[in-house]
Order: sequence, then C-alpha cells, then structure tokens
Amino acid sequence: MTIHIPNDMPELVAIRHHLHQHPELGLSEYGTSEYLTGMLSTLGYEVTRGLAKTGLVATLRNGTSNRSLGIRADIDALPILEETGAAHASKTDGLMHACGHDGHMTMLLGAARLLAERRNFDGTIHLIFQPAEENFGGARLMIEDGLFARFPCDAVFALHNDPALPFGEVHLREGPIMAAVDECRIVVNGRGGHGAEPQETADPIIAGASIIMALQTVVSRNLHPLDPVVVTVGAFHAGQASNVIPERAEMLLTIRSFDPKVRDLLEARIRAVAEGQAASYGMSVSIEYERGYEPTVNHAAETEFARQVARRVVGPAKVHDVPRPMMGSEDFAYMLAERPGSYFFLGTRRTEKDPPLHHPRYDFNDDVLPIGAALWVELAESWLPASNGA
Repeated sequence: MTIHIPNDMPELVAIRHHLHQHPELGLSEYGTSEYLTGMLSTLGYEVTRGLAKTGLVATLRNGTSNRSLGIRADIDALPILEETGAAHASKTDGLMHACGHDGHMTMLLGAARLLAERRNFDGTIHLIFQPAEENFGGARLMIEDGLFARFPCDAVFALHNDPALPFGEVHLREGPIMAAVDECRIVVNGRGGHGAEPQETADPIIAGASIIMALQTVVSRNLHPLDPVVVTVGAFHAGQASNVIPERAEMLLTIRSFDPKVRDLLEARIRAVAEGQAASYGMSVSIEYERGYEPTVNHAAETEFARQVARRVVGPAKVHDVPRPMMGSEDFAYMLAERPGSYFFLGTRRTEKDPPLHHPRYDFNDDVLPIGAALWVELAESWLPASNGA
C-alpha cells in the first residue's frame, strides 16, 4: 500500500530558494551551517557543529531503543556562473547550487520537521549535513573528526536527485553504484622555438597528441571488455601563438573504476604510456597522479530495506533497479565503508530537455520536495519502529 504524506510544507520551497540564493563552496559553508543550525534547533534537535569545519549533525531521540540511524545531505555548491534567470538565482557571482544540494538539504529539513512533530519512532536519529562533497571529500573529513564515534549509526542512507530520471521514481541497486575517481596531470617537457624552424625544437604538442591517442588503448587493450572503466582526457593546454612552439604541454585526466586491482593497473599503464610516448620523441614527462573517492558500494540488506520503503512511498511501479553501476563518483562511499547503508537516486525530470546536473541552467525541481521528505520520514520510522506500534 502506498503511503501518502500530505504536502503541508509550503515553506519548503521558500527554504530551498533561500539556500539556492546563498551558495557556498566546500569547507566554506559557514552561512549555510548557521542557517541549518537555526532551523534544526528550533525544531528541538541537538545540533553539533564543526565536523569537517562546516559540517553538522542534528540529533533527535525518542523512546528507549538503543537503535540509531544516520541520514546524510550534502550542503556545498559549485563554482559555476548561474544562467537560470530564476527569481531565486544565486546572489553570489560565479557560485551556484548546480547539483541540487539545496534540494537535498531542504528535503531533509522537511523530514526533520515531520519526525519531530510525529515522534513516531523509537531510537536515535542523526541527520548529517555534510560539507565538501564536490571536491574535498567532506564525508571522509567528518569521519576523521569522529563522526561515527561520536554519533553511532547502525546504518546510513543518502539520496541524490537526478533530472535524467522520470519524476518521482526511485532508482537503486545493491553492490557498486558509483565509481572510484582518480585525477592525473601529465606535463610534457619539450624545447620551444620558432614555428618556422621545428627541426630546432622538441615539440611537446606532437608528443602530447601522441600520448592522448595512445591513452585510448589503456582500457581497450589492457582490461577485460566487461570491466567498467573510463579514462578521459578532459583538458589539453599548449601554446599561445601559431608561429611559436611552446616549451610544454599539459593534459588533465579523470579515471573511473571499481576494482582495486584494476585501479592499480590503470595508474601503471597511464604512467608507462605517457613516459614511453614522450621518450619516443626525445622528451620527458612530469606526472601527478592523485587517488580520489573510493567506489560507492551499497549493502544488500539496507538496499532492500530502502527499496521496500520507496515502494510504500512512491508505489512499486516507480521503483527500479539501476541496471549497471554509474561512472560518476560520490564521497558517501566513505560512510558506506564504515557503516552499512545505501545510496539511491530520486527522479526530478520536468521535460526531456531538462539541463543536467552541473549545468549553469540547472535548477532543482521543487515539486519533488515533499516526496523526498516523505521518503526520509518513512525510512526513519520504519528503521526505528515505535514500540507502541503507532
């Protein structure tokens, strides 16, 4: 039977618009943290601030059970110049909530209000408002600051909006759902000179182009065809004039994978290809390789629990399994490595032409706010069932 929670939260739209107008980058979300603290304290939550600088945990206890639950929302924005033209557009030039974290916070605030009003649970709820999901791994930083030692959680859950999915649908899967991400910077060290005398130079553009083409074989000729892996050269910078051969060329790569052994192989092959190609042109390379977020891996029991919750809230026809892992990354992976739990997606699509996440014209769909709040309320009350059966 589908559960219906009335949309008696019209103020959620105003909250979301306020958050959208005041975006802040990772580890600088001081105003956002202050705003959230005020809202949650008014609702009766015990708020602890300062985890990972700007993160906070809002705790609500009810009944006598020792069971506990963590629900996470990310709070940071992106360095993107907004182009929505909305009345509630960002008031800070060059920053915007282009990933919907303003909506994630608002849905959890809506759930916080209902949970505090209903008191239909037995145990402890920790609402985790996490900074720096986009860049600095705020989840890992909160854990290092004692998140789960100070706020024990039997399980943790998080969701992400997805404008590519039909409105109100929930998509999830057990096991790997998001990839590990690594970054690589390759600099080709050449010898510059006049473009009319190339024989007197060591052209890093030629070597760089050769490296880029050879990198296309790292996946296709070193890994099993069914291994989900991506190696993308997202930037190539070299030179400023048509008649000048530059001293250097620079490439920036993103690498996505799931298996730790594959991850190691990718780094080894990327280094070997770059060094070998450069050497064949009489040049050298400098390589900076940085390991990023781990793969996001959902736990089976908790994912099945979330699946059943979603079926009750949005209806069985709107709950679907993700057929294969996605190659994006998510630092909730660190929380799932510490505690059982699940990460899933909530569809927010208006039309087939909706801008994607991280687009300057993206704007979170306010119509989904009560659905997201209802999901969290049903999940919390089901995980921590009231002892009186109410």
